[in-house]
Amino acid sequence: MHPTSRAVVTVTFLRMDQRPADPPRPLPEGCSLVTLAACSVPFYRYLYGVVGGPYLWWLRRSLSDAVLEGLLRDPAVSVTVLYRGGEPAGFFELDRRQHPAVNLSYFGLMPHATGLRLGTAFLRAAVDAAFAGGTRALTVNTCTADHPRALPGYLRAGFRPIRTVREVWDVPDQLGLSIPEHLRV
Repeated sequence: MHPTSRAVVTVTFLRMDQRPADPPRPLPEGCSLVTLAACSVPFYRYLYGVVGGPYLWWLRRSLSDAVLEGLLRDPAVSVTVLYRGGEPAGFFELDRRQHPAVNLSYFGLMPHATGLRLGTAFLRAAVDAAFAGGTRALTVNTCTADHPRALPGYLRAGFRPIRTVREVWDVPDQLGLSIPEHLRV
């Protein structure tokens, strides 16, 4: 058994039952989206680590390469990367394995891209991508370990809260992540 550190988070589960009626806000000039045909494990670990590092994203870090590769190779799972000025600025992952429901499994900007007013248009692009192909519901969850603007951003985008739960995470120490003081048990 590997040693762990405990974190306490409040998780909010959200849902959207139809694509927003308002026109999407375009991505700023110099930004583009690329949905990867096949995301490699090293590139995924890079995206996940850089976007999620400040927010205690740890679950996918704990997966073996083989398990993560199996997930990434599933045709119902897609990874889309936001590029700004030719370099990655964020990503989102859609999980269609429970279609017609789709889960926005991961969504976020890299630290160098936060505060540049990219989030609203990027989230709308994720919502529009999720609702392509007969989707009846889009789900997402966020927690108190995420960026403080995550929950307000999802609510502004049209998600509605379904439930909130308190979770205790046993984060493996071998991942080398520091648990913010406000989340420590």
